[in-house]
Amino acid sequence: MAKSLFEELGGKYERQGDYLIPCLTVPAEEEQSIGTWGQRHLDYLKQYRKVTYISLLTSGRLNAYLADIDKQAQERFERLIEGMKQAQGITEQLKAENALEWVGRMNNIRACAREIVNEEITYA
Repeated sequence: MAKSLFEELGGKYERQGDYLIPCLTVPAEEEQSIGTWGQRHLDYLKQYRKVTYISLLTSGRLNAYLADIDKQAQERFERLIEGMKQAQGITEQLKAENALEWVGRMNNIRACAREIVNEEITYA
């Protein structure tokens, strides 16, 4: 019997009853920690970009990809917060003089930065 393309490429079959089932494995990849941004992007891929998700998963690059997205998003988030703090004149002096105003303005900045990162990186 002639070999199938799968067998020619090094694949093997396993007999289960009357059927030959291909032996498929996902390549092992190094485990990296994935933060909030990476988890959000993973959910986005699963829901809206299924082909990309399956491709990354079966090639063994999903974890590295998500860790990279998480790192990029976190760095962008921190840069945005610092830039907005400087633009709005939020200083440690304000924190010492009026803590409630400082907290309110920082919460507003974080919310704005989170929306920007989600739009540019997480859900793109």
